[in-house]
Amino acid sequence: MEKKNRTQQTAESLYNHIVVEGRRKPGEKLPNEVELAAGLGVSRATLREAIRTLCTRGVLEVRRGKGTYVSQRVGEIDDFGFSGVDYARGQLRDLFELRSIFEPRAARLACRRATEGELAEILRRGADVERCIRLGEDRTQADRAFHAAIVRAAHNEFMVRLLPMIDQAVSAAIVSGGHGAQLAEDTLRDHALLLEFLQKRDAAGAEHAMAIHMHHSIDVMGLGEETQP
Repeated sequence: MEKKNRTQQTAESLYNHIVVEGRRKPGEKLPNEVELAAGLGVSRATLREAIRTLCTRGVLEVRRGKGTYVSQRVGEIDDFGFSGVDYARGQLRDLFELRSIFEPRAARLACRRATEGELAEILRRGADVERCIRLGEDRTQADRAFHAAIVRAAHNEFMVRLLPMIDQAVSAAIVSGGHGAQLAEDTLRDHALLLEFLQKRDAAGAEHAMAIHMHHSIDVMGLGEETQP
C-alpha cells in the first residue's frame, strides 16, 4: 500500500509538472531515469511505475532505446480535476456518475447497431481484459479498449466524444486506492455477464449488466452519493 501511494504521488507530481504547470512541451524528452528519480526523491522502480501510469493516460510515451517523451497529444488532455488528490476523489465520483448514466445506454445501442465485425471486436477486447486479470498483468489499456469498443459500436457521435472521459475514469480507478483486487474480481464477473448479453444481442440485458458493473465500481471505490448539507 505504501509503495502504491508513493507511485501515485510521483505520478501526480509529474502530471502537475507537465500538464497543469505546462513546464514540459509536447514531444520534449524527459531527463534520464537516474536524474529524474533523484530529482523527485524516489526509487527508479517507483518512477517506472509512475511513468507507466502516465503513459496509460496519454501524458507520456516511452520510445524504446530513446527514452521517455511528453506525448504530442498532451495539449488535448483535460485533467478533469485529477491534478489534486482530494479534488480527484470528487471528480472521479462525478465521472463514474456520468458513466453510469450513458454507458448502460451505449451497451444497449451496441447490441442493436454493432456490425458482426464490431461485435467480434468487443468480444475479443473482453477476452483481453480477462486474460490480463488472470495473469496478474496491468489491464488498463485492455479495459479502456473494451469500453471504447462498446461505445463506438453504439454509433452515436456524441457518445464517442466522451471516450477521453471514459479513459480517464478507467485508468484512475485501476491505479487508485486499495481496492484493486475487489475491482478485478467484480470486473471478471460483470464483464462475463455483459459479454453474454452482447453476444446474444439482448439489448435490455446488456444495459442492465453495464449498469450493475458501474454500480459495483462506484460501491467498491466508496464513490456513492453523499448526503448534501
